[in-house]
Amino acid sequence: MLLSTKGRYAVMAMVDLAIAKSDKPVTLAGIAERQEIPLAYLEQIFAKLKKRGIVKSVRGPGGGYQLAKSAHETMIAEIVMASDESLKMTRCNSGSHEGCMAPKTRCLTHDLWEGLGYQIFHYLRSISLADVCERNLKKKFPFDPADMPGATLFAELQDSTHAHA
Repeated sequence: MLLSTKGRYAVMAMVDLAIAKSDKPVTLAGIAERQEIPLAYLEQIFAKLKKRGIVKSVRGPGGGYQLAKSAHETMIAEIVMASDESLKMTRCNSGSHEGCMAPKTRCLTHDLWEGLGYQIFHYLRSISLADVCERNLKKKFPFDPADMPGATLFAELQDSTHAHA
């Protein structure tokens, strides 16, 4: 699964907002310019973030957006889910016992993709906005591809994916 631009932009914008650490609201135009995100798209994303209580808006001169709670309390999974980004890896409807195949059975790889979706969700749920802003991810989740079994294959796959992108 590739996270769509909506989910990535939502996280990028929230990191920008959190880094501001200002008592003054931050404008979407400022975030859009700094993060190179189309303003109209950012407005749609922030409407969803506001509806879910992740940001609050301030109207009038000097208005803009602020975090609704601290960066330490705001989890990346919340941001992704609030932007209406799906973390589901299967074709099946979430929570349904029916599968995605014609006779309402699950495909042979259903459990594999469902498990991956849960792993991604749990990973994003364990990372706060502050972790990203403070660049704590390498400390929190030490990862050296060289230590990984099959590291050469992983690197080759990454290279071939980037070459075709």
